[in-house]
Amino acid sequence: MLPRSMRTGAFDLPGVESTDVPLIGYRPLSPDNGTPGNQSGRGNANNDLDSSQVDPSPMKSTWYCPLDLSTVAEEEEDGIIYTVVVKQHPSTPNRSLSKSVSRSQCVKAGTEEKLVLHLLHSFAMGDSSFIAVFLSTFRSFTSTRRVLEILKDRLENPPGDNARSHTRQSFNEAVCMVFSTWLAEYPEDFQTLGDPTCLLHLAPLLPSDTSTGADLCARILRIAEELSEKALLADSRSYQPPDPSPDTSAFEPAKFLGFPAALIAEQLTKMETELFVRLVPYHCLGSLWSQRDKKGHEDVCWSVRATVRQFNRLANVVQASSLCPIHLKSQQRARLLEKWISVAEECRARKNFSSLYAIVSALRSNPLHRLRRTWQETDREAVRRYEELSEIFSDKDNYSQSRVLLKGEGTAKFAIHDNRANNRRHPGASAQGTVPYLGIFLTDLTMLDTAVKDNLENGYINFDKRRREFEVLAQIRLLQSSCKNCVFWSEQTFVDWYWSAPTLTEEESYRLSNEIEAPSEPSPRVYTPTVIITECASLSASQTSLASDCDASFDFPSPVNQLLSKFAKHMKSPSVSCLDVDTSPPTNESSPVSLTPSTPVKSHRRSVSCGNNPSYNSQGSGPDMRIIRIRMDLQDGNLYRSILVTSNDKTPTVVSSALEKHSQDTREASRYELIQLLPEGKELIIPATGNVFYAMTSSSVDFLLRRKAP
Repeated sequence: MLPRSMRTGAFDLPGVESTDVPLIGYRPLSPDNGTPGNQSGRGNANNDLDSSQVDPSPMKSTWYCPLDLSTVAEEEEDGIIYTVVVKQHPSTPNRSLSKSVSRSQCVKAGTEEKLVLHLLHSFAMGDSSFIAVFLSTFRSFTSTRRVLEILKDRLENPPGDNARSHTRQSFNEAVCMVFSTWLAEYPEDFQTLGDPTCLLHLAPLLPSDTSTGADLCARILRIAEELSEKALLADSRSYQPPDPSPDTSAFEPAKFLGFPAALIAEQLTKMETELFVRLVPYHCLGSLWSQRDKKGHEDVCWSVRATVRQFNRLANVVQASSLCPIHLKSQQRARLLEKWISVAEECRARKNFSSLYAIVSALRSNPLHRLRRTWQETDREAVRRYEELSEIFSDKDNYSQSRVLLKGEGTAKFAIHDNRANNRRHPGASAQGTVPYLGIFLTDLTMLDTAVKDNLENGYINFDKRRREFEVLAQIRLLQSSCKNCVFWSEQTFVDWYWSAPTLTEEESYRLSNEIEAPSEPSPRVYTPTVIITECASLSASQTSLASDCDASFDFPSPVNQLLSKFAKHMKSPSVSCLDVDTSPPTNESSPVSLTPSTPVKSHRRSVSCGNNPSYNSQGSGPDMRIIRIRMDLQDGNLYRSILVTSNDKTPTVVSSALEKHSQDTREASRYELIQLLPEGKELIIPATGNVFYAMTSSSVDFLLRRKAP
């Protein structure tokens, strides 16, 4: 805000309070009539002013009265930084100036202890979203036990002179609200503590003068009792017999043709919906999902792993049912492909994008898409529909089509623009939920975790990053809410057939494909095996209006989308089905190809002596980017961390970033060398002063940070 003397021009404006009207612009006077050159009639409004009060300057101020005057600033207190928003509202003569200003604070960053304690003060300070954001994301920077310990210490020394003081009552209400929300939304945090001691110490400290506080105390004591029972029975439950393996000898591929496509899609949607409803959203956080391969973390993100297994299982069933009967003629095998295309259509009509993409990716996998004669015998109309379904997961315009569908159909009762489904729909049809392809959110959160630092330079936890992550998690929770009331019927005959399909390895799939058609025959269907990679393009783009049966528009206007789209423009990463397997592309066509297609990697050609960027990177388009994985040989296992590398990054910069990601001293960067891990156990040492982006090969994204030999 300008100083008052500059805001008012040294005189009071008629009819308004000068303290509330800022100067936001000026216009030159016309030398002839003393009015602004392009608004000659506006000067008449100021005829009531005494000309002696006006500065005889050739410039005249133009005054406006904005409807909303706000100031955004940062304030730092002991251990915490707030973003402060002060809004000035037009005051009236009957209202004092103090009532015309509102102030709200939201946390930008802070220490672990201060962030936890802010749970008890956030609502009073106008930070209404803090509790939801914190409870969704705190596992990225602390643990449940640590949060409970900090809150317990605070409850032992509550504010206020006595139990009936206004300060104490407000404090007790905040405590009840925090624990009620926590127990309702994330009860597993308490149920997986193991040792009940912390809960036994916490329960007596909770407010007991209200029914809410007494209920909270009883629930926590009940959980503590359950934990104690689990500890006593731990030895007797330590051994769990493995689940019996399905009988694959009874698998009959031809039986698949006897099931209606609608029945198959219904059963697949039932499986996917049950898994998606049980999904724990914070398991998708990049900082947690990246630890899945760490030693001792085999059970991390179990709900995401279950979705991955189902995706891979369905892709395997598609391949097994199409390849195992090697004696079939091309026309007969084509009927199998046509049936799977019809199932994919039915999945699309049910908004089951996870099963839809699993089927599409299996049909585009190398063992199937190389079957030249089979595809030639496939019905042309079926192929056309298949190509339309594949376009949903196209990388065109940053994979915008799949995002547009989620935006438009996320909370709609039925699939939009699907005439086949609309024709079959009857008035009593139940609403359908939306089962997304989870790779969209996993990729967004992984990229966000890679691009934004966990801590500020002063060591404070960057809570703004957690707010951005929460925006993605909120999208998952909204989609889950659309699936909770879905009703399905079960067809055990198909379920038994589905689970009787044998699990084919990559080598087995490719061997069967070669037995059906020799590898020397070229394939006319040049489908590049791609996967849906999610760049978080802005979801606020214009969207076709929803049909009349839509509950609401699934819109996610959010700054996180703009953030991700800036650095994701040229990036690709593996699908959800590829996150647990090697995604390196095969070296030649005869090599077995992964069950779920790996992501094609953009190659960069550059002369050793050339210092210019590749020609495709046009001027002004910004640096190219790619996410690589770097590990260190640490005592707690080989843990990979994702690092964002641009075409401008030199080796020391990447090494320092990797050390920071692994919580190591960045000042030791000069003592490490960066090595790219190539297929067949080969290694490529990146030059100490080289450009990592151009020095590395396209055959692998895995790197090793090794201490230099003394």
